[in-house]
Amino acid sequence: MAPLPNAELVQNSLQLYRYLLRCCKRLPEENIRQHYRHAIRQSFKVHADEDNPERIQQIIKRAIEDADWVMNK
Repeated sequence: MAPLPNAELVQNSLQLYRYLLRCCKRLPEENIRQHYRHAIRQSFKVHADEDNPERIQQIIKRAIEDADWVMNK
């Protein structure tokens, strides 16, 4: 399963959150979708106080790479 198009347009945390939730909708089984939705929400709670722009860009890049991996799994 290919990742959603326009991943390169994700520039901030809200766009990333929406992108990742859209990716979850494409997963084949409901229990897998629930697991990843929960993981996405938890990750956003953990990183909510991040204010370093370089670190935020690293997190966005890594999250998109991880989403690619999950979608191709």
